[in-house]
Amino acid sequence: MSALDERRAEFQRYKQDVKARGKPFYPFAMFHDTVMSLVVVSVIVGLAVIWKYTSILGSLYGPEADPGTRTFVPRPDWYFYFLFYLLRIFKWPESVILATVGIPTIALILLLILPFVDVRRERRLSRRPVAVVAAVLTVLSMGVLTYKGATAQEAIASEVKAAIPSWAKKEGFAGNKEGLAGANLFAESGCVSCHTYLGTGSSNLGAPDLSAEGAKKKGIQFQIDHLKCPSCVNPGSPMPAFAALGEDNLRKLATFLEASKGPK
Repeated sequence: MSALDERRAEFQRYKQDVKARGKPFYPFAMFHDTVMSLVVVSVIVGLAVIWKYTSILGSLYGPEADPGTRTFVPRPDWYFYFLFYLLRIFKWPESVILATVGIPTIALILLLILPFVDVRRERRLSRRPVAVVAAVLTVLSMGVLTYKGATAQEAIASEVKAAIPSWAKKEGFAGNKEGLAGANLFAESGCVSCHTYLGTGSSNLGAPDLSAEGAKKKGIQFQIDHLKCPSCVNPGSPMPAFAALGEDNLRKLATFLEASKGPK
């Protein structure tokens, strides 16, 4: 008897057993699942309403976002901590695709095809060593990555600041105190979250590379005005305003940008 014939025979035995002793999945089990789903959705909606109109579950909104802050460290929700830590492992631009798409996609594909590959009727854990080991390793790896992500100390700013001496040497502003101070502000303010500078950072929302920004000779005042209100100088710009940094800090940043004329 072929495997397909055996599965058909097993299905017929299941149908006979259901007819003699039990109830079919449809509509009985499906009805129970539907009712339970409605209960869960109702609880979620109820909690959302309570959160919206009362203070029992905490405030609806937190403090307004301050784009000028140099101390806030953005972190994902807890259920993304394992991906968050994967990004810290594969932190080089060429390998980020592995953490964001490669590994999670491969794991999801393996999970989806598993029921079609393992069609044995044996369900005792002692007789399924490969499946048990795979499941244990998956749970352990996600647990460890989640813990690591939850306890990780953000080091992005310090990593960027560590590159400043090499920036100053390559760009030729090592003797410019205000330019160096501006480079430190550039690192602390999270500018490399959207911009790139001499290979450091990531380009988001079309943000340009700033390694040779000074070669455009826009001037200190232009840079200050742009940092204060990007959309005023460049209509439609998605860049947030950094007026909260203060005039002195804006001038330091502007000096740094104007001193950045590209590697010498």
